[in-house]
Amino acid sequence: MTSAPGGATGWAGRSGPAHPRPSTPVRAGRLRAVRATRWSGWLYVLPALLFYAVFVLRPLALTVQYSLYHWNGIGVARWAGLDNYVAVFTDRDLLKIIGNAFVLIVFFSFIPVGLGLLVATVVRRITTGPFGTAVRIILFLPQVIPLVAAGIAWSWLFSSTGLVNQVLRGVGLDGLARAWLGDFDTALPSVGVIGAWVMLGLCTILLVTGMSKIDPTLYEAARLDGAGPVREFLAVTLPSLRQEIGVCLTVTVIAALASFDIVYIATAGGPGRQTTVPGLEIYRLAFAQRQVGLASALGVVLTALVLICVLPIQRLTRRTDG
Repeated sequence: MTSAPGGATGWAGRSGPAHPRPSTPVRAGRLRAVRATRWSGWLYVLPALLFYAVFVLRPLALTVQYSLYHWNGIGVARWAGLDNYVAVFTDRDLLKIIGNAFVLIVFFSFIPVGLGLLVATVVRRITTGPFGTAVRIILFLPQVIPLVAAGIAWSWLFSSTGLVNQVLRGVGLDGLARAWLGDFDTALPSVGVIGAWVMLGLCTILLVTGMSKIDPTLYEAARLDGAGPVREFLAVTLPSLRQEIGVCLTVTVIAALASFDIVYIATAGGPGRQTTVPGLEIYRLAFAQRQVGLASALGVVLTALVLICVLPIQRLTRRTDG
């Protein structure tokens, strides 16, 4: 222990702090500035939060509330408890309707993503310059066309005298010609084909964009290791597109489960209930049959199904290398 100059006792290197702390007023000013910055950020997002609360959270809360009542939308509501939910999970027709939506996932989601990967790989290899831009525009065109217009156009194509049957008859396959949207066996797959056509362009463009971000040196390294096109696709392209595939699957699965426009225009849910989906049945129950409580319960179940399907996709396709 030594005596430091000035009468301070201690080690020479500890005679005082190297960086004196700012005075109390300065620190208070900094804290006020930080708080002001935080509040100003909330003020920027406040309008969006208000719109979200009014147009999303409030209707969702009301839907849950209505699902617990028997109500025709006009008269006095009667408490139902979980009766409406029991009806959703025990009524064979409603279960079949929910099953139809899961069948459409195959057409709306898996087929467009699978074909999109194939088409995007070809587009990346053979299209450059203005020609490549034109190809991308043509591929994305179905996504731009209103779903109502797409439903009407495909209804004409699938009609008894439509182009599909004319082509089949022209090549000698008259036995396969039929009213595709009116046949109990082909109506739902035909609606699925329309959805696959609409979603293919979106998936392809997203995947082409993702492929353009892949480092070309990865492909060079794969070729040096003797990888062919298939191995190159499986080892380089597919893992690098994890996030893009996740976005495609998320968007298309939601579109399949929440489908309404295409089904309503193309088949109106027929023949019978063969192509009826939850979105269409909710509309019928609420506005045609005045069973607002049951329609609300089906809407809540549909929302839960969307989350159950989408959250695992988001988790599995999340990038983990960062």
